[in-house]
Amino acid sequence: MNILLPILAVIIGFAIAQFSKVEKNAIQLLLSFSGAFLLSITIFEFLPKVYIDYSKSIGLLIMVGILLQVFLEFLSKGAEHGHLHHDKSKTTFPYLLFVSLCIHALIEGYPIHTNHHLLYGVVVHKIPVAIIISSFLLTSNLSKGKILFFLILFALMTPLGSLLHQHFAVLAEIENYVHALVIGIFLHVSTTILFESSKNHQFSFSKTISIVVGIAIAYFL
Repeated sequence: MNILLPILAVIIGFAIAQFSKVEKNAIQLLLSFSGAFLLSITIFEFLPKVYIDYSKSIGLLIMVGILLQVFLEFLSKGAEHGHLHHDKSKTTFPYLLFVSLCIHALIEGYPIHTNHHLLYGVVVHKIPVAIIISSFLLTSNLSKGKILFFLILFALMTPLGSLLHQHFAVLAEIENYVHALVIGIFLHVSTTILFESSKNHQFSFSKTISIVVGIAIAYFL
């Protein structure tokens, strides 16, 4: 599941971008739901586990994760939370976007094989992100080969992160610390989605409902 579902999420996102016309408001609602769901899973289940054995270094690494995501979003221009703008004149391969998204996807894949609810959170988050990235690539002047290369590697990064955790003992030994780093990334991405994706930073009724539903589903899982 931790291998197939993240890949399936990217395929679904690409298919939606390729074969249907998705309104911006619909994507924003899906982003809001995914942000609320991911944030709730992180707070309800993921965060308490890393604090079972309290250490100040855990809090430090959470903050490092937040700062790392800030840096990655500087490179990706905010693609992780829907701020990627289409550029039909784009002809060069977006290397910075590619590297940033792959690093983000690799790290977020690290904990998902030990927490199925977190896996669902990552998958739900990945679908609207894949829609946005696919739409950006499809409306650019990049060749189909480059678009396919980008999306395939992006889809494989999260499963790769999970496999590295499972098969490298050195990573398993520092599991709690890497989890703290991932929590920082999730906190930044999910809160940014919730508080910066609205026009003039105002919550609409539909967005509020999507957030409440996301929180409720995460709570009752």
